[in-house]
Amino acid sequence: MARIEIRNLRKEFGDFTAVQSSSFTIEDGEFFMLLGPSGCGKTTTLRMMAGLELPTSGEVFIDHEEVSRKRASQRDIAFVFQMFALYPHMSVRKNISYPLVSQGASRAQVKKKVAEVSGILGIENILDRPVGGLSGGDRQRVALGRAIVREPKAFFMDEPLGALDAEFREHMAHELRNLHDRMGATTVYVTHDQLEAMQMGDKIVVMNHGVVEQFGVPQDIYDWPATMFVADFIGSPSMNFLRFESVLGVGATAVNLNGTTMKVPELFEGAEGKLALGVRPEHIRLDDASPYRGEVTATEYLGTTQIVSLETPNGTMKARLSAADPVVVGERVGLTLDSRTLTVFDAETGRALVSAANRGVLTHG
Repeated sequence: MARIEIRNLRKEFGDFTAVQSSSFTIEDGEFFMLLGPSGCGKTTTLRMMAGLELPTSGEVFIDHEEVSRKRASQRDIAFVFQMFALYPHMSVRKNISYPLVSQGASRAQVKKKVAEVSGILGIENILDRPVGGLSGGDRQRVALGRAIVREPKAFFMDEPLGALDAEFREHMAHELRNLHDRMGATTVYVTHDQLEAMQMGDKIVVMNHGVVEQFGVPQDIYDWPATMFVADFIGSPSMNFLRFESVLGVGATAVNLNGTTMKVPELFEGAEGKLALGVRPEHIRLDDASPYRGEVTATEYLGTTQIVSLETPNGTMKARLSAADPVVVGERVGLTLDSRTLTVFDAETGRALVSAANRGVLTHG
């Protein structure tokens, strides 16, 4: 197990900056997610943490030891790649035992550890089969076995389930989280899948264009996004943005949307100009008495719920409603928003304004 600290980590490839001054801390034993779209810098960050890339500047600490310039082999970590990186001509047993054999472990030690690891992963019955003929799921288990067999301080995983089909990927994600909990290991996991990150992670870093947009526990990131990018990237459907122009002072408790007053959590910072009111689809309700109206443009039935698309004076929005709510395409309906859950954004910078609701989560500067 290990505590990992990243301080002002930066990586440049010629004129291109892949990672811009990232800082965060991974506590001992956490399952930590690096989340973001392709090209956001998450894999480059992971590779710098692992010693597979040298940072342009900044520092990496593992258990309070500065390791930024040390090779991967000197950091006592294990790396699991998306495409498994196994030796296809070797058996499962030889693939798993390879790290121990290369370190000079005795035959008895190797036999004992391979038996332990194969039992944990449920692959005892395939130990003597060549990995080339295995299914994707079994190859992934072998890759995990080879990583955990020597009990490193931390596991670094780069989209390890990306090559699996959707159904088996969900099953393996559950198994991987259970394995982490049994071992009490520190795990750093890269993914572009926000559902995977929310379901598996203790903490999440959301990255975009090489910048850490937000860092925290999954529920806080979902409820109180720090930026419009995070609000749009996390959630399905994503957060709605109702755009408006106004001057809001410190202490404001309401905004004006096309003549309708909407209550918001008390603002602790002001803004003016182009703004956006953020609301999650599940925090919208139909209300005949509401003066704020929208036209239903589409409905999507999902069993117990439905996703209703609406056109409002402040932009398009989607509401997650009960399937029992009577909704007809083309009709105009009244809408109410749960005032406790709303976030006001500066639409020019994309930053969320600090309010009474989110001040424990957001920090600026």
